[in-house]
Amino acid sequence: MQNIVAIIPARGGSKGIPKKNLIDFCGKPLVSWTISQALSAKSISSVWVTSDSKEILNVAKQLGANTISRPKSLSSDTSTTESTWKHALKIIEEKTGSVDIIIGLQPTSPIRESKDIEKGIKIFKKSKSDSLFSATEIGDFYIWQKKNRKLISLNYDYENRKRRQDYSKQYVENGSFYIFKPDILKKFNNRLGGKIEICLMDFWKSFEIDSFKDIELCETLMKHYILKSK
Repeated sequence: MQNIVAIIPARGGSKGIPKKNLIDFCGKPLVSWTISQALSAKSISSVWVTSDSKEILNVAKQLGANTISRPKSLSSDTSTTESTWKHALKIIEEKTGSVDIIIGLQPTSPIRESKDIEKGIKIFKKSKSDSLFSATEIGDFYIWQKKNRKLISLNYDYENRKRRQDYSKQYVENGSFYIFKPDILKKFNNRLGGKIEICLMDFWKSFEIDSFKDIELCETLMKHYILKSK
């Protein structure tokens, strides 16, 4: 059986929302939703939460997840998620042996279900990929950028606008989860590399919490689409 581990990075600090990973979200600490979803995914061998916050680690322990104390040097605003995953991977391998697949889950994207994670693992294995990211199909999504006070169309030519049906499909990386082989992370210091695949999710699952305004929107979506059905 493959050793498939879920690693959830959840630091205590946040610029936009103080103690963001612990805010009340639909009656529970925000980070607890991601932990519970990972624990409910049957394909995952073990779930690990890495944090510099004792409070977050206590929440993780209470839910049944393994915990890793993240050093302060990996907990600043400039620290990369990759460096956190690499630190966690080293500790996990020392405790459980070699890891076959890593599931990287973002606690700020709580609008997901364990079946989304299971779907991603299935696609990853079937396609024999090296890395995978969750995504949403966005159709005719026209992106502009202001450069030197001038607006520039980035992903299409506004002077030669095509019909909607003439455009190829477009996908946006929604940040909900990533799946990758440990060697990809070690070799490229990146969550993506080698053969890359995607796992499509419903559009309403693509929203994440970065500001206070996001909380109300995401709670509305969670209550309407996920909690209501349960």
